[in-house]
Amino acid sequence: MNPDIQSYNDSQSDEEREICNMLAKIIFENLIGAENKIWHAHPVWFIDGNPVVGYSKLKGGIRLLFWSGQSFDEDTLIAEGSFKAAEIRFSTVEQINPSDIKRYLDKSIKIQWDYKNLIKRKGKLERLV
Repeated sequence: MNPDIQSYNDSQSDEEREICNMLAKIIFENLIGAENKIWHAHPVWFIDGNPVVGYSKLKGGIRLLFWSGQSFDEDTLIAEGSFKAAEIRFSTVEQINPSDIKRYLDKSIKIQWDYKNLIKRKGKLERLV
């Protein structure tokens, strides 16, 4: 695991650390070769420089965010923000359904909006795949 991501996970409370470690394990196993780093203070994975998934600590749990998640047609993901992002939150590790996360990750490869060029396009998102 990326040492910076492991440090992020290790800095969480016991339950949150378990959630983060489980999410990181599932993401690393399913986004093989994706760039990953701490970006804006939390772990994020990128495909060709485009952010696709990340997680962060929020009040009451850990948020797993998919940048293009609103296009996944998944009832369990909740729209986040004014672009195409969607999230799911976890307060216990038992709430994580690995097969759901794997399905979302598969969709994050197949369905992407171009966030890396958002500023260059003056806030206009374009679909990549």
